[in-house]
Amino acid sequence: MTTSMTRTSTRLADGVDASLGLLLPEGICRTFRALPYAVEDGALLVAATDAEDEMVRHVVAERVDRPVLLVRHTALEIAAAIDALHPAGEDALETPQARRARTQIAQMLTRSGLVTTDQLERAMVEYSRTGDPLGEILVAHEAITEEVHVAALSELHQLQRVSLAEFEPDHAVAHRLPEHLAQTLQVVPIAEAGESILLAVARPLGDEDLVRVEDALGTPVRQLLANRTDLDQLIQRVHSEHYAHVATQFLIETRPEASAHVVVSSTQKALLVMGVVAAITGAVIWPRETLIGLVGLASFAYLIVSVYRFRLTLRALGTHLETDVSDAEIAALDERTLPIYTILVPLYKEAGIVPRLVRDINALDYPRTRLDVKLLCEEDDVETVEKIRSMGLPPHFHLVVVPDSQPKTKPKACNYGLQLATGTFCVIFDAEDRPDPNQLKKALIAFDRVPGNVACIQAKLNHFNQDQNLLTAWFANEYSMHFELVLPAMGASESPIPLGGTSNHFITSTLRELGAWDPFNVTEDADLGIRLHREGYRTAMIDSTTLEEANSNVGNWIRQRSRWNKGYMQTWLVHMRNPVSLMRETGLKGFLSFNLTMGSAFVLLMNPIFWTLTTTYVLTQAGFIEQLFPGVVFYAASAMLFVGNFVFVYLNVAGSLQRGQFGITRTALLSPLYWGLMSWAAWKGFIQLFTNPFYWEKTEHGLDEGDHA
Repeated sequence: MTTSMTRTSTRLADGVDASLGLLLPEGICRTFRALPYAVEDGALLVAATDAEDEMVRHVVAERVDRPVLLVRHTALEIAAAIDALHPAGEDALETPQARRARTQIAQMLTRSGLVTTDQLERAMVEYSRTGDPLGEILVAHEAITEEVHVAALSELHQLQRVSLAEFEPDHAVAHRLPEHLAQTLQVVPIAEAGESILLAVARPLGDEDLVRVEDALGTPVRQLLANRTDLDQLIQRVHSEHYAHVATQFLIETRPEASAHVVVSSTQKALLVMGVVAAITGAVIWPRETLIGLVGLASFAYLIVSVYRFRLTLRALGTHLETDVSDAEIAALDERTLPIYTILVPLYKEAGIVPRLVRDINALDYPRTRLDVKLLCEEDDVETVEKIRSMGLPPHFHLVVVPDSQPKTKPKACNYGLQLATGTFCVIFDAEDRPDPNQLKKALIAFDRVPGNVACIQAKLNHFNQDQNLLTAWFANEYSMHFELVLPAMGASESPIPLGGTSNHFITSTLRELGAWDPFNVTEDADLGIRLHREGYRTAMIDSTTLEEANSNVGNWIRQRSRWNKGYMQTWLVHMRNPVSLMRETGLKGFLSFNLTMGSAFVLLMNPIFWTLTTTYVLTQAGFIEQLFPGVVFYAASAMLFVGNFVFVYLNVAGSLQRGQFGITRTALLSPLYWGLMSWAAWKGFIQLFTNPFYWEKTEHGLDEGDHA
């Protein structure tokens, strides 16, 4: 129960019991001008500027578990008491001007009936945590529209508004302002007006920013307030050619040797031709010996890859090699200090999944006013673009339409969106992803804790529909093995980590310096992980999981996996253009690790050959097959057969056990069948490497909203 009073025997001037004053967070105290200071007759006395304020009454009552009495005091008395209890620098306090503007916005919206008391209260509570503008909080939570907010700001600052929804500016004028300044300040010069330029702005510019713009333009400007979403779309239209060029060509122009736009280098072609000629010559002159040698080499490579993965698993099994972040550390974060976080979400022909995507992004435990969500759509995907536009999303969601050009790949779309990113950090999520709600905060804490050369934090991936059928269970087993055991062990040993395609968190400036993703590599994540390592950066794992949708259809799974294998082969070819340089930059251990991980895609090609030889021999007892496995080759091949299959089954069992997915552990015993599908996909990817290297095999996503939720 909460009541109010104006007189008590205990006064605020007598001092504040610190244990009582801390019952309310500092932000709540300062925002609502309320402070618990004493207990009288079993009731908590709370100083307030208005003892009849229902909002203050409700906010306090929700946070204490005893009767409350609101006691009227002056704002100066309460502010002085709060300052004594929570000493703070001037930069941490709300200025009188900012408080006046916040109060005016609140009064303007409530008096006009545009915002309910409950909506205002929730926004005020969030303001107390973040310090972000009240109007922007209300817009982000869809209590009001951006148009309403712009109208309120126009009234408050006495600035004229401009509608940009169907507006095409004078491009000659628009390009007079450098792109980086237009993007950073969210402004666009739209027309000349006498001796000044009309400048569309998302928010009124401060004095310093206004000087920067006028110096760049060389003329005075007149500010016009615009809807943030419309202004964002206008900036994209004005500078789309620049963004498209950088997205496709930047890596080629700055690091041509690191780009997969050339599938096989001239040196590699020469070596390949020499190898083929040598094999054919040997087969003609010494057919039996040549075939024995090839079988022996293949068996040895197979065995080494299996042993390496087994060793990684043993190191990680039963340990915790990831960076762990506790709930207490997350709770201790001061949300006023949180940086802007960019979320890149590539979408292609996924209109049906957009509502669920928006729901899951909004479920993240991160202030929406500090989110910069880029929904990356291809120009020819009209259905998805129109779906996003029809939803009228708040301005922390940005529709980014990538011009239709080749290569039409996810990394090119991400490169395009990265140029528009305003976040200090950025992360990629796929459309169907369901990230851990605390993942962004965990990544920030991890970046503070890990060594300074860590430029990427990789979260774990797994599946929310693992029980759907046998294929999804196998897929989940594989992911558990990869993200629970293999990658943590690689990270702990500081080996080059091939990143997962989603939930990798970057320092935005470092990612840009590296040239971001290779638009010609269809497994751009793995390639970027290797490039990070070669440049002296490292990747760390965090104990946070993003749930994805496992492919439940074999054809769909083959399309996805063939692309992955093609990309692994591309990555191996790119980084092995100069093996000496690779070894110098990664060290011998890193060099071997790279070849045993990326090169394993080629190992998968051998499976059907050995299976065919084994089956043929069992059925026919063909003598020529027996002759291919003399002495040491037979023992190596036998070891490969038993060790390889054992390791593959063991890894999948161990991964699911490590994650605690006991329900699907038994399916791991059938993993050799899954291996057959992997070889099928590997051959498809290998053939495409030469017939259509940059083709992006589309993976269909999107279960019904209620399925496997």
